[in-house]
Amino acid sequence: MLYYLFEYLRNHFDFPGANIMQYISFRAGLAIITSLIISMIIGKRVINYLRYKQVGETVRDLGLQGQIEKQGTPTMGGIIILSAILIPTLLFAKLQNIYIILMLVTTVWLGTIGFIDDYIKVFKKNKKGLAGKFKIVGQVGLGLIVGLTLYFNNSVVIKEHIKYTDCVPSQNMFKIENYQDVAPSVFSGESVKSTKTTIPFVKNNEFDYSSLLSWLGEGYQKWAFLIFIPIVIFIIAGVSNGANLTDGLDGLATGTSAVIGVTLAVLAYVSGNGFFANYLNIMYIPNTGELVIFIASFVGACIGFLWYNSYPAQVFMGDTGSLSIGGIIAVFAIIIRKELLIPLLCGIFLIQSLSVIMQVSYFKYTKHRFGEGRRILKMSPLHHHYQKSGYHESKIVIRFVIIGILLAILTIITLKIR
Repeated sequence: MLYYLFEYLRNHFDFPGANIMQYISFRAGLAIITSLIISMIIGKRVINYLRYKQVGETVRDLGLQGQIEKQGTPTMGGIIILSAILIPTLLFAKLQNIYIILMLVTTVWLGTIGFIDDYIKVFKKNKKGLAGKFKIVGQVGLGLIVGLTLYFNNSVVIKEHIKYTDCVPSQNMFKIENYQDVAPSVFSGESVKSTKTTIPFVKNNEFDYSSLLSWLGEGYQKWAFLIFIPIVIFIIAGVSNGANLTDGLDGLATGTSAVIGVTLAVLAYVSGNGFFANYLNIMYIPNTGELVIFIASFVGACIGFLWYNSYPAQVFMGDTGSLSIGGIIAVFAIIIRKELLIPLLCGIFLIQSLSVIMQVSYFKYTKHRFGEGRRILKMSPLHHHYQKSGYHESKIVIRFVIIGILLAILTIITLKIR
């Protein structure tokens, strides 16, 4: 909203300095600062309110170090994260941008599902919370909205065959995500609807989902949504649940998510900037640069939440936060056509999910085969295995975040390693 106010002042009153809001880097900086401030200011009030309402976590004694001490710690702190994402985005982003709209819908949609789950657990005293099938329905519903929008909306295009013609880069290229708005003669290319995505580590690294239907013969491209939409649903459900599983130690989910968010900000900026897209020889997606403002708010929200969620935690995010965080990361990656980088970038979420799948599958298999269930890990998800092995949870969190940073760096250098 402030973006439009400054635009009005610039266009009608030639207000000094109003032009600064044109710069994505400036608005992203304001977004992350605002998000941090909101997290810290609102956070204290939310925690006090939750304590007043006795909205505390019920902890089972699983023999984990420090687990019983968490009994009664306020939960549903994801409200802090959601507020710190939504408010700066509404203030500083271009709200008519289709990608911003999708990210806002994703945040509210999954936040609502998580809130309902937490509400049932805390206020209705039902430890199971929202039935798993309803969570899946919600995730599928969001996947349909995102998939159908990205496939059918005319504003969702990529530019192919961008040609660079003798121009010296200037500071203007940092101003607007679509460099062609600044210098129309610099880049030429056709805007096309496409289901192409990026394949990491491969030169000329584009893969079209529609090619999976080439066996249908001529005109197979028009049926691409039959492949694209299920893939979108699968990615959203997978990453959302992976983030949910990772939220088991103080600061673990928010710490790793902040690292992922910074990486996505870099990928969004270069993908939405014609000059850098041409220089790096990556897919140019007009208008995605605006997503940097959203993801800056996301990073600020995660870091700000750590103010209260780092060990020993004063508040837990609950499903209100964890489901939203995973869904945001998934939808963001899909929008900028980098979803095939998720196994690398979100490696922490992936290994957490795999540890649960392997543990449960092996237990069921051995129980059927030998009459007694056996375990691969001492406990799943993986972070609890290390807790059972005697590691302090703060050490586990720091080491997981370090691994997350390593994976983030590897993700960024895929832009050049092909």
